[in-house]
Amino acid sequence: MGLIKVVKELWRAFFFLCSPQFWRMALLWTFSILYSYYQLFKPLIHEKCSLFSHKLVSYPRCSPFTTTFKPVCVITGATSGLGLAAAYQLSKEGYFVVLVGRSQQLLSETITKIKDWNEDAHLEAFQVDLSSIESVVKFKMSLQQWLLDSDLHCSIQILINNAGILATSPRVTAEGYDQMIGTNYIGAFALTKLLLPLLESSPVSSKIVNVSSFTHRAVTDVQVDEGTVSGKRFFRSIQYPCAHIYEYSKLCLILFSYELHRQLCLMGKSHQIFVTNPGSVPQLPSSPKFPNTPFVAPLRKATSFKGSISTPAFN
Repeated sequence: MGLIKVVKELWRAFFFLCSPQFWRMALLWTFSILYSYYQLFKPLIHEKCSLFSHKLVSYPRCSPFTTTFKPVCVITGATSGLGLAAAYQLSKEGYFVVLVGRSQQLLSETITKIKDWNEDAHLEAFQVDLSSIESVVKFKMSLQQWLLDSDLHCSIQILINNAGILATSPRVTAEGYDQMIGTNYIGAFALTKLLLPLLESSPVSSKIVNVSSFTHRAVTDVQVDEGTVSGKRFFRSIQYPCAHIYEYSKLCLILFSYELHRQLCLMGKSHQIFVTNPGSVPQLPSSPKFPNTPFVAPLRKATSFKGSISTPAFN
């Protein structure tokens, strides 16, 4: 039985490597990140500055901690990659960090990790499935109750929508949505709308950070009908178009960010909305594991580098 399972996995991997979706990711996503690099360094090119002599600007930081007010930051997808790094850094800045993830075990391990790095970290974890609207609603109610029970100000100061998956096979949520769109966009949309009252209650200007991807540049057919936004249109495909859906979900998140910013500005709200492209982040949940071949390894190294440099954020 073990040999049969190995053969099936090898055949599945070979079939994916020969699929149009793999080559779309290998080619279009490479062009997309190269264009993102160009956009990022265009000012330097115009100023005839060398890439290697460029020094990133470092802004002074001040801890938000006071004896009377401790700010709260909610981070989704906080158990690995960018989410874990953000949780650790914000805990050092004095924030009470709320970790949101699908696995209770990984959440517990993440708390242990951050506590090992920063023993003064203030952390709380909630198990939430962002692809489930019911789970998101329950989290909002649990968060409100936790704020009241903890004697913290009943507000949050930062919401980081970082959770995302890249699945190679179709999965459907309880509400009938494609799980990748449900997690990457619909869940973030629902969570943001539900937590807006807590963000508006903040005594200081609150911030919403939506983590997108350079892959949105590869979208060629933009449709906003219900079938596309829910992912149901993609169910009709012979092969699951994982690359198309991932790109589209990230584009939807960007468009939502811009529209939310526009609406809040019209209402005279002081919230700041950011959408950022961190590049490729290791340990992306549910991402396909590619072999470390001479062809793939340089691409992985190049795309990971972009996550370590300053990237544009739009507010």
